[in-house]
Amino acid sequence: MAQTAATPSDDADFLLHSLQDAFEAKKRYDASPEEMLEFYRQMLLIRRFEEKAGQLYGLGLIGGFCHLYIGQEAVAIGLQSALDNDRDSVITGYRDHGHMLAYGIDPKVIMAELTGREAGISKGKGGSMHMFSTEHKFYGGHGIVGAQVALGGGLALAHQYNEDGGICLAYFGDGAANQGQVYETFNMAALWNLPIVFVVEDNQYAMGTSTKRSSAETRFYRRGTSFRIPGMEVNGMDVLEVRAAAEVAFAHVRAGQGPVLMECNTYRYRGHSMSDPAKYRTREEVQEQRDHHDPIEGLKKALLESGKTEEDLKAIDKAIRAEVSNAADFAETSPEPESSELYTDVLVGEY
Repeated sequence: MAQTAATPSDDADFLLHSLQDAFEAKKRYDASPEEMLEFYRQMLLIRRFEEKAGQLYGLGLIGGFCHLYIGQEAVAIGLQSALDNDRDSVITGYRDHGHMLAYGIDPKVIMAELTGREAGISKGKGGSMHMFSTEHKFYGGHGIVGAQVALGGGLALAHQYNEDGGICLAYFGDGAANQGQVYETFNMAALWNLPIVFVVEDNQYAMGTSTKRSSAETRFYRRGTSFRIPGMEVNGMDVLEVRAAAEVAFAHVRAGQGPVLMECNTYRYRGHSMSDPAKYRTREEVQEQRDHHDPIEGLKKALLESGKTEEDLKAIDKAIRAEVSNAADFAETSPEPESSELYTDVLVGEY
């Protein structure tokens, strides 16, 4: 008699809700006052940096495309604050400034890259979309939608092969979630038990089409089910909730239990890029998000309740504005690359 296949509830290996259950049991990270203040400072740095980048783009000092991270700050800070900067790697798409800042990379070299200057982190040749730093284990900044997911699988394989104890954090958006290469990578990551956390930053509109119109399954954390990858659904507008989810997901991966798929529900305040007027949504919708779900204002409220004063937080904002202004001045006064740079970094120099 043929044996009946086990149902998900009977198959211990198929309890894909286990991480969500652990996360639900403690949905907010118990941050110390110092950690909360640092999360606030880091998110505010991203916000002010991106606002300045928008201004420089408007002045014509940033060319090409420019995709701002305003509104999504809690995702990068909540996740990357839990990484080991000496071992772990990060890879993302072309909305990448915030992820670089979250990894502690100098705002000056990021702004210099945005403006195409020699001092930029990619020597001024990558611009907004194609930043890279092997020193910081930040592997882009990729303009091809979804390509970073497959490359992230390769980074995870390198961690596994080298036995360095690192994990890869691979970000992609709700638009990229419908790419075939994403699912090929899911399959290989699960098959080879790779140390990788796939993070869908669901900002709801991809390049300009709402997820409800473009995706048959709009709860992206369930997309790993057929590959036996456990999923997690997280409020990406709450940095303490994101950090709590990171603790659960990263512990799972570091224990050698394979990949995790995390969906961070977030919201971008600007259009897909600076050239997008975002007419596919109302001003009222955006304002409602700013008024009631802003990640920075949410943490600010918690800080005030914990005893910090408005003056304390204003001082932080003032210092960050000065830091960003200095970064912009540095970028504007730095020289452009020499013409000879056109011929460098085209081919791999050594293997």
